[in-house]
This record gives sequence, C-alpha cells and structure tokens, in this order.
Amino acid sequence: MTKKLKKRLRRILCGLVLFAAALVLEGTVGERYPNGVLLAFLAAFFVSGGDVLKKAAMNIIRGQVFDENFLMTIATVGAFLVGEYPEGAAVMLFYQVGEWFQAYAVNQSRKSIRELMDIRPDSAIVLRDAGPVRVTPEEVRPGERIVVKPGERIPLDGVIEKGTTALDMMALTGESLPREVGEGDDVISGSVNVSGVIEIRVTKEFGESTVSKILELVENAGSRKSESEHFISRFARVYTPTVVVLAALLAVLPPLLVGGNWSTWIYRALSFLVVSCPCALVISIPLSFFGGLGGASKSGILIKGSNYLESLSKAEIVVMDKTGTLTKGNFAVGRIAAVTSKERLLELTAYAESGSNHPISLSLRQAYEERSGKKIDKSRITQMEDMAGFGVSAVIDGQQVIAGNFRHMQQNGICCEPAQEVGTVVYAACDGSYLGYLVIADEIRADAAEAVRKLYAAGVRDVVMLTGDREETAQAVARELGISHVYAQLLPGDKVDHMEALMQKKSAAGRLIFVGDGMNDAPVLARSDIGIAMGGLGSDAAIEAADVVIMTDEPSKIAKAIAISRRTLSIVKQNTIFAIGVKILILILAACGMASMWAAVFGDVGVAVIAILNAMRALNVKGQEG
Repeated sequence: MTKKLKKRLRRILCGLVLFAAALVLEGTVGERYPNGVLLAFLAAFFVSGGDVLKKAAMNIIRGQVFDENFLMTIATVGAFLVGEYPEGAAVMLFYQVGEWFQAYAVNQSRKSIRELMDIRPDSAIVLRDAGPVRVTPEEVRPGERIVVKPGERIPLDGVIEKGTTALDMMALTGESLPREVGEGDDVISGSVNVSGVIEIRVTKEFGESTVSKILELVENAGSRKSESEHFISRFARVYTPTVVVLAALLAVLPPLLVGGNWSTWIYRALSFLVVSCPCALVISIPLSFFGGLGGASKSGILIKGSNYLESLSKAEIVVMDKTGTLTKGNFAVGRIAAVTSKERLLELTAYAESGSNHPISLSLRQAYEERSGKKIDKSRITQMEDMAGFGVSAVIDGQQVIAGNFRHMQQNGICCEPAQEVGTVVYAACDGSYLGYLVIADEIRADAAEAVRKLYAAGVRDVVMLTGDREETAQAVARELGISHVYAQLLPGDKVDHMEALMQKKSAAGRLIFVGDGMNDAPVLARSDIGIAMGGLGSDAAIEAADVVIMTDEPSKIAKAIAISRRTLSIVKQNTIFAIGVKILILILAACGMASMWAAVFGDVGVAVIAILNAMRALNVKGQEG
C-alpha cells in the first residue's frame, strides 16, 4: 500500500472514531448539549472530508464547478444547515471510503504496468580501455561490449560474444521458464540474466532498443481512449450540471407551487445530489480498460490503447500471414527419399549446396552437420557452379554432383519421377546416377492449429491465410491447421488487394484483424482494422507498425487477446447497467421522499465500490481461453 493510501486510510479511521463518538454523545446528552453534538459531528466531518472541501473550493476558483467534490460539498454542508448532522458527516465519511477503494483499485491496476516498467535498466557495465565502467544505458554506443552478471537485467539489445546463461523473460513475454542462450545468440534488453556471466556486443542505442520501444508503447497506451470512455466523459459533462439544476428545482419549486416544509424538500434535493454523483461510471469504466490492458501485458500481449482493446472484442475476420506467423520461418530438412543411402544423399547434396547462402542451402548444410557431427570440408570441393532457377553443380571428391529442382535433373538427362511432396524438393544425382530427393519445409508452429481452433470457438466468422508461397504448400498448411480460405503466390501488393476485398465482406460492426510478423507486412497491417504483430521481441518494425504486439511466437495468444477484450467489455457493460439502473431508481425514490440520505449514500458510495471491485476483475486473465 502506498503512503498516500495509508494517509487517506488513517484519515478515514480517525473520522470513523470521531463519528462513533458523536453518535454516542448525541444519544446521551444530545438534548442538553446540542451545540456540543454539532461540534462533535463537525469534527468528524472536517477530519474525514477536509480535502474534499478544499478541492471543491479550488475547482470553483479555476472555473471547474461541476464535479463530484462540488456535489459532495453542497450535499453535506446543506445537510448540516437543515440540522441533519449525522447524515452530513456520514455522507462525507462514506464518500471517502469509496474514494479509498477507488484509489486502491487504481493502484492495483497500475501495479502490473509498473512491473512492466521495471524492465528499464538503471545502468550498464561497459568494457573500455581503462577497464569496466558502470554508466547509464544511454551512454553506451553500438559496437561496445557490456558485461551482465547473474541477477542483473540486460540493459541493451545485442549479441552474446562470451558465456552462456538462461534468461528470465517473464516480464516481457509471460513465459514462466527461462530461455537458454549462448555465444552468437541475440539478446534483448529488459530480460534478466539468471545464471552465468555474459559479455554482449551492443547492436542498438538505448533509444532504439526493445525495452525503450516497449516502455514508450506502455506509457502512451492510456492516451488512446475507447468509444465507451469517450461516451462516459461526454455523459458526465452533461449529466452533472443537469442533476444540480434538477436538485435546485426540487428544493425550490414544490414549496412554492404546492406548499410544504422547505426543510423537507431541501433534504430531498440534498439526497438527490448525493446519489447523482457519477463516480461509479467515471472511475470504473476507465479502470476496467486499464485493468484489461494491464492483464494483457502480463500475458505478453501489448495493446496500444483501450480503443484497440475494445475493437478486438468485435473481431469477425482474422487474416493471417503464413511464413513467420503460422510457421516458424525456418526451413528444415524433412523427408529424405534416397535410392540407396540417406546419409550419402544428404552429404553430397549439402556439399554441393555449401557455396550458397540461400535459406534452403543453409538448411541442408545445418542438417548434415547436426546428423553427422562433422563440418563441411571445403577442400573436398574442387569445382562449383550455381545455375539460377535450376540448382547447383559441383565436383566433390572427383565426382560430378548436381542438386536442384526437377527441371535441373531433366536438363542433365537424369531419369527420375517428380515428387508429389509439400515443400521445396531438392533432387540430387552423382556421376549421372539418380540419388533421390530431400524435402525442405517450413515448420508449423506448435500451437498454430490450436490457435485457429480457438479463434473459431471464440466466434470469429472466418480465418483466412495470405501467403506468397506455392499453392500446394499453402493448401497443405491450411488443411493441417483447419483454415477455410487460402490465397497463395501473392506479392505484397496482392495482399493489400485481397484485404480490400475481405474488408467488404465483414459487417458494419465487425472488425478485420491482420496478423503478421511485422517485418514485411506494414501495408497490410495499416489497411486492417487492427494489426497484430507476432514475435515483437527485437522487432522494431513490429512494435511500430502494429496496434497489438504479441511478444512471443505463439499464435494462440491472438485468441487470448480477443478473450481479454471481450471479458473487459463485459465488465464495462455490467458496471454501466448496474450503476445507471441503481442511481435512477434511488433518484426517483429520493425525489418522492421514499429514500433517505442513507439510501443515497449506498446509491453513490455503495454502487461505486461494487463497480470498482468488479472492474478489478479485468486484471485477472488466468484461465481465459487463448
């Protein structure tokens, strides 16, 4: 609990003690010492509500008259003037109780954001000519080397040059298990070094680092308000002056028109003012969205504002890129179909392709080195030729080896049948004899199928895949994942055209979401209603281009983001209906003289506390689908 909360709680407790003492005094010597009773209730009133009176006066001076401080001041001071001392003191006391619950709830909601803000490192140890120097992260330049000890937070993005360790990335991604890293691996700022001492070569200035981008995103999230928040702000600006005017008319018109006791109608008007305070709506609805944003951030889902959080709840069509989103974007050797020896086929193909930096060539070389435990020996290769669009030719250990596509085999007179495989097929032959083929495929992410299933279960009408890959490969991936519509062999411009067509198919209230890796999908992300970038860690483009950034490579978190959004909106609707319903009921009863100021206290403070406690549920995202 913060110092401010503790101070307010002490004021409430002191006021409560004085209020109880005043009630005892009223019951024992009230008739004999009425002025003493008045002073006792005034003491409870000023101790518990002195700050409210001060705020009301300051706001009136600034021209900001119609707020809850003004309403409470008029209502409670008026109660004292008509001789209702206990009600006047009680209203102020319980109003402060409601304010304390509000402040506590906001503090709890901000806690998750503060935990994320704690990822900002305070310093970095730089290795310079004079030795290790501790400086601020802003002073470190790209290319310099820093040392990070166990338990310290990595201050800047970079590459490990020395040492191995495990990184705790829970604050960034929500992952509970540390990630093992070693020499040559990229590391990002904000993660915690768990086990070993590592030396890192810095690749980005602090202002361009991952942690800096995330902090900027989180700090600005609250400025993008949802339609519901804008509505409540507009509603409060009109509602508060209206109820003040109605209360004034209720106090004046009935005694003048139909007669009656002025004190009775003023008391009803004061009760009307107490219950009319819009605290429950003005506080609980922004608090619900703030809780939803905080809960999402704890799950590694960064949403750039409550407007996007609200839009996610209306998801109708989800369009997904294939490579890097549904698949890992890493090519790997899958099936090896050899005429004789699989080991010989892989070895000769890897050697033949070893002179190329193409992803397929790199995957062949990696597969050979992992399976054989040997490195490529370039001395065995005496000749090498790369034929664009066909494949390669090389002389290995004096043998003529060719590797490439089916046309390459035909061009060289090699007799073989085209393989009916999903993925890129590399054929190989040695000295004119066919060796077989290898299938190079992009691996599907472990939870991709689950992600698609959960999106449909969440009520998403259609899941569409756009890809520049071959039709056969795209259709095979779609069948495996259960995706209904696929558009393949697309250029970036084609993707935008398809997005335009899909935008026409959604309903007026629905939203179209595009999910990509954030690197080459900026035009499509911008065209969609909501752009979601996958694997935002280390990707500046993802954080800049998207409205929602999923910090890990888990497509299933898309469904979780939608679930968090819908739950948050559900809480907002509950609070709105409950608060307005109860207030209207008690307003009518108060105007008719059927509700006392004590009922008005419940209509204001009670409703506000219940709505605030309900809003805090938005922080809890455990167990939600996704």
